[in-house]
Amino acid sequence: MAVWVLGARPRTLVAAIVPVALGAASVGRSAVDVPRTLLALGVALGLQIGVNYANDYFDGVRGVDTQARLGPPRLVASGFADRRAVALAACLSVGVAGAAGIVLAALTTAWLLVAGALAVLALVLYSGGPRPYADQGLGEVAVFLFFGIVATVGTAYVQRLHVPAGAWWVASSAGLLACALLMANNLRDIPTDRDTGKRTLAVRLGERRSRGLLVATVVTALVLPAVGAVAGALPRLAIASLLASPLAVRPLRIAMTAHGRRLVATLAGLTRLDLVFGALLAALLLAS
Repeated sequence: MAVWVLGARPRTLVAAIVPVALGAASVGRSAVDVPRTLLALGVALGLQIGVNYANDYFDGVRGVDTQARLGPPRLVASGFADRRAVALAACLSVGVAGAAGIVLAALTTAWLLVAGALAVLALVLYSGGPRPYADQGLGEVAVFLFFGIVATVGTAYVQRLHVPAGAWWVASSAGLLACALLMANNLRDIPTDRDTGKRTLAVRLGERRSRGLLVATVVTALVLPAVGAVAGALPRLAIASLLASPLAVRPLRIAMTAHGRRLVATLAGLTRLDLVFGALLAALLLAS
């Protein structure tokens, strides 16, 4: 069981939980539909776990994951699990997401099935197929769209079949923070990705520009809700979400100077920032 928990990569689940929480909170406390929110969370978590297992499978089969890799051990590449079992785990995770999505669509609109189908297609093609788009520097685009815009705005929509203007602001913030997690991961993996032919955005930009883009992404994500509040799209109380900003200082300082295994601390710090910032902002929106 511990092996499968490892393969699910629990720390990455923050990127699925935060957008759902923010999407629900963006409609206001009185409009939140708890059962629908839990179904949306099931979809997001199922897809996140599914993409983790799928990446493990495809990268292991393609020989992209090597012993030189600095991140958490992968199930297929490390021999911890049979590749067919990992593929099955990915399918089961997507199946759970699909089941929750079908129920949610039955309660709201069938258009959610289209969004779900696109999400599954993106999951497979991320690291699978003849030309995985993660290897073409497009991973961040997919993460922003599906773990930012789609997850947040979709959750907001299913509450009352309406999307408030503020949902787009918090969706962009959630998407950028999810991108920051991927960028920190890819910054750490530049040497091994370059050696195995993976042309991630970090490999294409190089270390110096990747570090700068990471800082800009995090800062923008933290500032967006405050800007949205000033613009009138979010409650003024959302400005207080900036109180979580100090948590960004240490991981970004490490990101600007560290190399190799020391960059693991950046990823851990940004995960903590995403969780705290998301929880604080959601609480502020619900309290408004």
